[in-house]
Amino acid sequence: MPNYLKLVRDKIPQIIENSGLQFETRILSEEEYKTEVTKKLAEELQEFEKTENPKDAVEELADILELIHAAAELNGSSFEEVEKVRVKKAEKRGGFKERIFLIEVEDE
Repeated sequence: MPNYLKLVRDKIPQIIENSGLQFETRILSEEEYKTEVTKKLAEELQEFEKTENPKDAVEELADILELIHAAAELNGSSFEEVEKVRVKKAEKRGGFKERIFLIEVEDE
């Protein structure tokens, strides 16, 4: 039986069970969960970087967004609060739509 040793979505055990396969899971401690959410976020970002078409990119972005929801809760917040902070920062400093690439800034 292959080892996966990674955080999976909540319904994955049921999906595996419905396919008739044997599996083993355990519930992570809060500290382990925080570590695994961070690792999973990095994994999904790597998968996003490797996408070759818009459909796959959107799938990976959805996974990243789900993990952002989890990370917000882990940090005592909510996705809505993260969105408020994002909007405030965009109003103050802008977004990334203009594709500006900073090369250098003169020293004072």
